[in-house]
Amino acid sequence: MQEETLWVGTSSHVSKLGTYLLCLLFCWLIVPIFIGIWTALKLKSIRYQLTTERLQITEGIFSKRTDQVELYRVKDLTLEYPFIYRIFSKGNIVFFTSDHTLPNFKLEAISNADIIMDVVREQVELCRERKRVREIDIESL
Repeated sequence: MQEETLWVGTSSHVSKLGTYLLCLLFCWLIVPIFIGIWTALKLKSIRYQLTTERLQITEGIFSKRTDQVELYRVKDLTLEYPFIYRIFSKGNIVFFTSDHTLPNFKLEAISNADIIMDVVREQVELCRERKRVREIDIESL
């Protein structure tokens, strides 16, 4: 089966609303203007891509870095709707994985977070079936 892209997205500027407001309040100092611009550029350089096999997170303005998590490694998902995000119809999806380099991470301030979470959950199950992978948790005493 060939890998297909299911969703591509970025975080919303709502996630940095506090920073933007502080920069606006202190814009007479000039430096906060540059901080606000840098924050916006940095935020928009983050790109999420969900495929049938993995989730890729690419970030960076001048130098790029891409982290990948195989979907069969996803153990749990949590959906968060902070108050400010709810006003703008945004949400967070928190991933808990068995990946050593990226055990916990968050897709922050994305649109249609509930729908995306359902797609991820469904793809995780399909990927596990295709690869015949089962998750076993062993707790130490």
